[in-house]
Amino acid sequence: MERRIDYSITEKEAGLRVEQYLRQKGYSYQNLTQLKKMPESILINGVWSYMRTPLTSGDRLTVHIQEMESSPHIPPVPLPLDIVYEDGDILVVNKPAGMPIHPSLNNYRNSLANGLMYYFQQQGIPFIFRCTNRLDRDTSGLTVIAKHMVSSSILSGMGVRHEIEREYLAIVRGAITPPSGTIDAPLARAGSSLIERKVDFENGERAVTHYKVLSEAPESSQKNGHSLVSLILETGRTHQIRVHLKYIGHPLVGDYLYNPDMEFIQRQALHSHRLRFSHPITGEQMEFMAELPEDMKNVLLEQK
Repeated sequence: MERRIDYSITEKEAGLRVEQYLRQKGYSYQNLTQLKKMPESILINGVWSYMRTPLTSGDRLTVHIQEMESSPHIPPVPLPLDIVYEDGDILVVNKPAGMPIHPSLNNYRNSLANGLMYYFQQQGIPFIFRCTNRLDRDTSGLTVIAKHMVSSSILSGMGVRHEIEREYLAIVRGAITPPSGTIDAPLARAGSSLIERKVDFENGERAVTHYKVLSEAPESSQKNGHSLVSLILETGRTHQIRVHLKYIGHPLVGDYLYNPDMEFIQRQALHSHRLRFSHPITGEQMEFMAELPEDMKNVLLEQK
């Protein structure tokens, strides 16, 4: 992936060395080290320069990112992709349920990474796969992929600082009381399992989920009904929503690991519905939404 990023230096920024300026823009030390190894990666007013060069007001600083190799061990595979947004720095994809993010032993050729490797191979563009907000295989919805090392580093920092707002939609059995609130319960591994998580107030890491019921099963429902719930993550622990909803007595329907209730849906009824964040390079406010997929809509229709 090749990308040129231009910055205009203001009076306030004059006097900073290039490396100081880029650090203020969110570049990591690793980014700066990698850029130093790339030919003519730093230009001031079109002239190749060093990281220690001081900047003056009115300068045009150009960062020339040159990543000429692709991710190894991810075979390109033609897979359907629902690309919601793309520019020179990021991709936003509406991932279907059943598609893993990364290849694994049993899913070596059917992941989002495989599909994107093929997408860029067809364009003749080297591509290193870097996903910002990873989704479980059976969770559908929006995920952000960085197209180069700098956008990846800045997005990762935003994630650590909880600056990416993520709203999920989930379907649970019954009616949650109260209809809105916050679940603040730490999570840890369950026993020796590498996958399963549990609420653990002694050894767990802090996990906070804010929820709001959007539609509720009627009390007269003979099937115990379903409720559609909006959830916003304050932290991003593994299986956080799945474990938190089980903890309050309303696990996701269709969740093979925490609630194998497959009567109406064959996967966990969880969808990454909305993402809101500042663009990692331009700072522009970005917001994306993906409507509820058909299999989840059908669960709600069953109770009407």
